[in-house]
Amino acid sequence: MSENLVFDAHAHVLDIETIRILQRETPKLAPKLTPIDDDFSVFEGPGMTYRPFPRGAWDLERRLADMARFGIDRQLVAVCPQTLLYSAEPEAALAVAQIQNDQISAMCAAHPRAFAGLATAPMQAPALAADELTRAMREKGLRGIMIGSNIVGRNLDDPALEPFWAAANELSAFILVHPVHVAGGDRQTSYYLKNIIGNPLDTTIAAACLVFGGVMARHPRITFCMSHGGGFTPYQAGRFIHGWNVRDEPKAQHAGHPKEALDRLIYDTILHGPSPLRFLIDEVGPQRVVLGTDYPFDMGQYDIVSVLRDFKLEPAAEAEIACRALERMLAMQSVAEAA
Repeated sequence: MSENLVFDAHAHVLDIETIRILQRETPKLAPKLTPIDDDFSVFEGPGMTYRPFPRGAWDLERRLADMARFGIDRQLVAVCPQTLLYSAEPEAALAVAQIQNDQISAMCAAHPRAFAGLATAPMQAPALAADELTRAMREKGLRGIMIGSNIVGRNLDDPALEPFWAAANELSAFILVHPVHVAGGDRQTSYYLKNIIGNPLDTTIAAACLVFGGVMARHPRITFCMSHGGGFTPYQAGRFIHGWNVRDEPKAQHAGHPKEALDRLIYDTILHGPSPLRFLIDEVGPQRVVLGTDYPFDMGQYDIVSVLRDFKLEPAAEAEIACRALERMLAMQSVAEAA
C-alpha cells in the first residue's frame, strides 16, 4: 500500500488545549484527566469515568508518531464518544460542541495534510444541532459529523430529528454513526460486553432505523458510515430484506425496498479479523469500505494497513479502501456547495 495515501476514517481526539478551554468555559461539563503513568490517564466526565484513556487522545506529538508507526497518512478526526453530552441541557451541550468543533478546525488548519475533521452537535436539540453542523461545515471547514447510534434512547428514525437530517442533507454531510449508551446494557455488565457486543449491536439498530424509518430515502445526499464494520448489518442484510418481503411492520414508514438504502451504507474496516473483513469487501464492494482504526482506544485496530496488504487486492480496490472512497465522499460536499 506504499503508493497509496492511507486515510483513516475513524479516529478520535480530545487535545489538552481543548480540555483547558472546556474547564475554563464550561466547568460543569468539562472533562478531567488524572494521570496513571506517562501513557494513560483516568478520564472523568459528567456521569462517567473511563480508564485507561490513552495519551494519543490529547498529545499531538504522540498522535503523529503513532500515525507514522501504523502507516496512516491522514486522519478524519472526531470527538471522543465520551463527550457526546446528549443528556445535558441543550445550550450547555452546544457550548461544549462549539468549543470542540473550533478546536478540531484549528487542528486541521494547522496540519492540513495530516487531518480533516468531523463536527459534534447537541443532538438532543435537533434545531440547535442543525445550526451547529451548518456553522461547523460552512464556517469552520469540517467535513461532516459524528453522531451517536441513539439519542438518549431515541432511535435515529425519531421524527424530532428531521430538522437535523434536512440540514445534513443540504450540506451533503458525511456522518459517522458511532455507538453510545447501547441497548441491552443491563445484560452486558460483565466481560466488557457493552463494548464487545453492545457496540456492534447498537450500530445495527441504528442502521435498521435509518433504512426502515426512511431517513436515507428522504435524505439521499447524506453519506452514512457505520462504525466497526457496521455491526451485524452487512451479515444480516438478507434478513432485513426477507423481513420486508414477508412482514408488514418493516413497511410501516413506506421507506421503499430496504436494498436501496442498504446499498448506500458505508462501513469502516474495524473488524479485528481478516475473514470478516474479506467478507465485507466481497459483499458490498471496496467502494463502500473505508479504512478505520478507532485511534487511540484499546479496542482499535492498528494492523489494518498490513491486513489489507496481505489480502493482495487489485490495486484499484486497495486504493478505494485506503483513501479514494473516503476522498470521493468528502469531495461531494464541494460539488454541493458549487451547486
